[in-house]
This record gives sequence, C-alpha cells and structure tokens, in this order.
Amino acid sequence: MKFSATVIATSLLALVAAAPTTKADGPDPKTVWVQSIATGGTGCPAGSVAQQISSDRSTFTLIFDQYVASVGPGVPATESRKNCQLNVHLRYPAGWQYSIFSATYRGYASLQRNQQGLQKSTYYFSGDSRQTSTQTPFIGPFNSDYSLTDNVDQTSNVWSPCGVDGMLNINSQVRVTGDMNKPGLLTTDSIDGKFTQILSLSWRRC
Repeated sequence: MKFSATVIATSLLALVAAAPTTKADGPDPKTVWVQSIATGGTGCPAGSVAQQISSDRSTFTLIFDQYVASVGPGVPATESRKNCQLNVHLRYPAGWQYSIFSATYRGYASLQRNQQGLQKSTYYFSGDSRQTSTQTPFIGPFNSDYSLTDNVDQTSNVWSPCGVDGMLNINSQVRVTGDMNKPGLLTTDSIDGKFTQILSLSWRRC
C-alpha cells in the first residue's frame, strides 16, 4: 500500500513566455544532487523520509515510512489528518533554474461509502511568495492501489532563483473525512511499505 502525496515544489513565475526545457537541455547530471532534506510534521517525523534522484537528474523521488491517515472505531480523531513540511536543498550549477514539471502519486486507498480522502501538496521556494498546488480527491467506496500523475500548468510554474541554490519547500497533507465510525485509510504502498512521491523536474537557463 503506497500513498504518494507527493510533494512538488515549483515557483509560480507569472506569465512565463519561454517553454520549459527538455531533459537534454538540463545541466550536467554530475553537477546536480540532493544536499539535504529537512522534515517536520505528523506524517514525516525525523528519520522517516528517504530520497532518490535519477541518473539524469530529471526525476526526484521521496519515500515515506509513516504517512498514513486513518479513521474508524477506536482510532483517535487526530489520525484522520497527517501533514508534512519538507525543505529540500538541491545543489545545481549556476546559470540554471529548475521547476516541477509533474508529480506522480502511487498508493492505496480504502474508503467506504460516505468517506472521502484527499491528498494535497503545495510547492514554493524560500523567499518567494509565489506557489503552486496539486491535489487528488478519493471518493468512497474505493478500495484499490492507484497511480496518478498531475501535470503542473507550465504557464504558472514556480522556478528556483538564479544565482543561488533554491530551497524547495513542499507542504503536504493527507486526510480522511466523512463517516468516522467505519474503518478507512489513505496509506502506504503494499509492495514495499513506502509512501512515494515522484517529481519530474524541468530545467532552463537563467
């Protein structure tokens, strides 16, 4: 059972005329890496988030151990909503900016009639008030693995700053609402026990 709330940060750059670059137009993959990830929240306590970045530095995956929203008899109301604030420090060469091109969510939801689930992520860069959000609703009855991809509107992408490493912030939440007397959850993947968010990056020159 995998729940991907994923997490995708992109700075809203109003009225961007230039189209996003392709993967071939990005910086040398050897010059891009994740320096650090800071986490905080009920869904991602310290030490519960890992990361992977593809060899061409076009895809970034966050893997969560403890991101589960649930309801039901005997389940505290506080368990119906979990949140996570991530601060991702991605190192990359001067002269480049990056943004989130798409976000893939893979997971599992078990919801009964009169229950609803929601995963929402908001992405922004430190020092920039512009932000963009994606969200995925689930309406019960629903009992299945899922894999969904949200494509971020390229006319409103949030881009990292030029000249400095941009700190990507991802503020996400998962929650279950509706009938609290029946068991329901939006939770982690059944295959590897990890909550996974896959972010596809878009690069352009400053």
